[in-house]
Amino acid sequence: MKRYNRIFILTGAGISAESGLATFRSANGLWNNHKVEDVASIEGFERNPALVHDFYNNLKAEVQNVSPNAAHLAITTLQEKYPAEINVITQNVDTLHEKAGNKNVYHIHGQINQAVCLNCAQVLETWGDVDTETVCPHCQVMGMMKPNIVFFGENLLCMDTVERLLRQCDLFVSIGTSGVVYPAAGFVQSAKYYGADTIEFTLEPTANNYLFDKHIYGKAGETFPQFVEELLAAL
Repeated sequence: MKRYNRIFILTGAGISAESGLATFRSANGLWNNHKVEDVASIEGFERNPALVHDFYNNLKAEVQNVSPNAAHLAITTLQEKYPAEINVITQNVDTLHEKAGNKNVYHIHGQINQAVCLNCAQVLETWGDVDTETVCPHCQVMGMMKPNIVFFGENLLCMDTVERLLRQCDLFVSIGTSGVVYPAAGFVQSAKYYGADTIEFTLEPTANNYLFDKHIYGKAGETFPQFVEELLAAL
């Protein structure tokens, strides 16, 4: 197995699902029994901010009650033992990567434990409830806090850093992503263009599986730790 210097790990809903969290969108278009457009769009937030806050406050409680799985922990092992720069770019809004001890984690869709003030752009980090009466601790304006979640139509976070890491990586790993949600689904194409090896860990073939050099099917909690063992053994 090759020796790598910069590893880019992209994670999606599949890795969190193995910890018991509902995937972002089910086959019937619902997310935790809510219409996605009601709880994950600017229009939905403007129409009923109380509903949106309530949804994410409940999701916070759900996230706090689950634990990282073996795939999350294997990333920590890789970062601690493999002599390379290893970055984790996640589409998930939960904090399971942080709970597992992962470093260099970039949440491109935001974080469940954050809210952003629409008046001053200050980000508030809290596991407490945020609602329409929450006062921004920075500008002291009430009712302007929005869950720091990237809604449909909004720009992804950390993209300057992500694009730099895609240009520099020599191994691109995708774990638990469907390959249908852009622009994240296009990351593998960029990495491949710049010369990286590409590997996907999924339950079944994805929409862009032709862009991957290797496909490893099965539960990530079983397949990815084995892959990490192989990488370390090759040292």
